[in-house]
Amino acid sequence: MMARYPKSFAERNKIVIAVVGILAMTGVFFATFYAEDLPVIGGGDTYEAYFAEAAGIRPGDEARVAGVKVGEVSELELDGDKVLIRFRAKDVSLGSQTTASIKVKTLLGRKFLALDPGGSGRLREPIPVSRTTTPYDVNAAFSDLSTTVGEIDMAQVEESMDALSVVFEDTPEDVRGMVSGLTRISRTISSRDQELAELMRTTTQVTGTLAERNEEIGLLIDDGDKLLEELAARRQAIHQILTYTDDLAEQVTGLVEDNQKRLQPALQKLDQVSEILQRNQDHLDKALSQIGAYYRVIGASMSNGPWIDVYGCGLFDENNAPVLDNDVQRDCNPGGKR
Repeated sequence: MMARYPKSFAERNKIVIAVVGILAMTGVFFATFYAEDLPVIGGGDTYEAYFAEAAGIRPGDEARVAGVKVGEVSELELDGDKVLIRFRAKDVSLGSQTTASIKVKTLLGRKFLALDPGGSGRLREPIPVSRTTTPYDVNAAFSDLSTTVGEIDMAQVEESMDALSVVFEDTPEDVRGMVSGLTRISRTISSRDQELAELMRTTTQVTGTLAERNEEIGLLIDDGDKLLEELAARRQAIHQILTYTDDLAEQVTGLVEDNQKRLQPALQKLDQVSEILQRNQDHLDKALSQIGAYYRVIGASMSNGPWIDVYGCGLFDENNAPVLDNDVQRDCNPGGKR
């Protein structure tokens, strides 16, 4: 029995090969676009949490456990009067009593999702609002402060301090000094009441303006990040161009050095040709100036038809015998004898 050898690639069924290739390419295509959803190399498991408000968090912001990034926010959705936040977390075990909070990441307002794993088992249901917290807004804090300070009756505070000073008149010197100091402080604050109120109103206006421009400031920061990324990319491209230029210079230098012996004789011959052309410059100019008349004569001789008109004289003597001697003087007068 003859031994059977496996078929070569060219001998196999091309239709089967094409189908297998298309399926493989389709699998690679879907794996590339849905890599985040793959169980091993993906972005992790998807979880959900309800919050009373979004507090400025956006898709793409980090999800952290104990300060370490474990995933990111993937989607925000309004669900009634609550906000449903979907996020991914990888390489971390989130129990059934896990809590979540939105915290401030930077002074410019960027946020992140802080997770505190708790409970047993695996977190399967969305984290309820009772186990989620949002950060206290700085704008709201300034607004509350200005409102509280604005409601203080400084005149009444001054009267209270005066009454307290009268009550403590018969007390020891140290206590009276302390009360007198408080009275002076109260009077100073009372005299600056209008200025403090104006300061608080201005603070409220500033915080309100910042709150209104929150989205624009965020976009400005994002655009700045994109600009820095583009500058870094351009810097890398320029660096590569300089590197390639150095490599090209080295290769050209090597090429010149390798072909120096061949190029030197060629350059010398080129110099000789240039000298010959220079010496014959006058002859070339004269030939070029006369070649026009030559071509005009040629054109005139061929203008009567598909032939060339030729005029010959002195070819025969008086006896109509051909004159073959070149030294004989020929009579080329058209009006003379033929």
